[in-house]
Amino acid sequence: MDAADFSAVLSEVRRFVRERVVPLEAEIDEKDEMPAEIREAAKKMGLFGFALPEEYGGLGLSMYEEAQLMFELGYTTPSLRSMFGTNNGIAGHVLMVGGTEEQKAEWLPRIASGDVLASFALTEAEAGSDPSTLTTRAHLDGDDWVINGAKRYITNAPLADVFMVFARTDPDAPRTRGISTFLVPAGTPGLTVAPKDHKMGQFGAWTADVYFDDVRVPASALVGGEAGLNRGFGTAMGCIAHGRVHISSLCVGMAERLVDESVEYAGTRRQSGKLIGSFQLVQGLIADSMTDYYAGRATVLEAARAFDAGTDTKIGPSCTKYFTSEMVWRVADRAVQVHGGAGYMRGVAVERFYRDARLFRIYEGTSQIQQVIIAKALLGEAARG
Repeated sequence: MDAADFSAVLSEVRRFVRERVVPLEAEIDEKDEMPAEIREAAKKMGLFGFALPEEYGGLGLSMYEEAQLMFELGYTTPSLRSMFGTNNGIAGHVLMVGGTEEQKAEWLPRIASGDVLASFALTEAEAGSDPSTLTTRAHLDGDDWVINGAKRYITNAPLADVFMVFARTDPDAPRTRGISTFLVPAGTPGLTVAPKDHKMGQFGAWTADVYFDDVRVPASALVGGEAGLNRGFGTAMGCIAHGRVHISSLCVGMAERLVDESVEYAGTRRQSGKLIGSFQLVQGLIADSMTDYYAGRATVLEAARAFDAGTDTKIGPSCTKYFTSEMVWRVADRAVQVHGGAGYMRGVAVERFYRDARLFRIYEGTSQIQQVIIAKALLGEAARG
């Protein structure tokens, strides 16, 4: 995107987030629902397709540009980003990475516009950090594929119009080589979405279990066509690598907000007749948080550059996701400490972000999974003993 156009997009998103969404954060948290007017505004701004190609109606942002956009979106409740994150990220990228031209033409324009909400159905009860062990299966019956199994914690499942479903199509193949991906529209007979989960935080972003009981889809639903058969695991990993940089950027945006909340409180709250910002131990908490934020921002931008260049699409995404998710948790903890008792009260922004931040160390691969990925990539055979 032209630099001037991109700057205008960032400015518009910043105003939208700070003037329209931030004032609604407490309401979104309390009601566990994103207001319809915010959803419609996001559609009009092109936020459902910022990472999708321009030829399909998206903004076509590079990873480096996307990271900067996510810094702005991360400044408020993460449920805003979650509303359109799967369209741009792990679900939309399934088609970008593995779809046929016909599948891209049919689905991507509607996903980019927000007319279709896409969901990424990979995780299972016993296949989370290691999705290669998934047990959902699909077998051919005539010209159709029949899917059976269950998925867990699927983002936007209660609202989704289409699911990108990962299922084992060759039970005899090595675990990572017998998985395929299917486009399954909501409402397909046999597809059932459970009631939404009641989570610790990130209210307004809905997840739920999804069940497949003899769900029948045509051969055209196989992502990538015949060429995509048994290649779903590689597609998923490519999408998740992008998603790790995406989530890392969100963590940085939240860290900035937490620093601002801490500075504001320390500059107005008095104790013993003094502003608490005059106490050096409080100053130390804020200085540590600003340093963490600064390092996280630089880490994300470097990872995004390398991702765009194709020079690092594995270690970089894992390193930045590991660092920033742990970083924002530290910053959130310090923000509550700066606020003292007030930071433990519902209705105070840092209390809400403290709950919200905890999830970042789990999804898109736990911190421990990132450690394993990084170490194995560096050590090679030595990591296997």
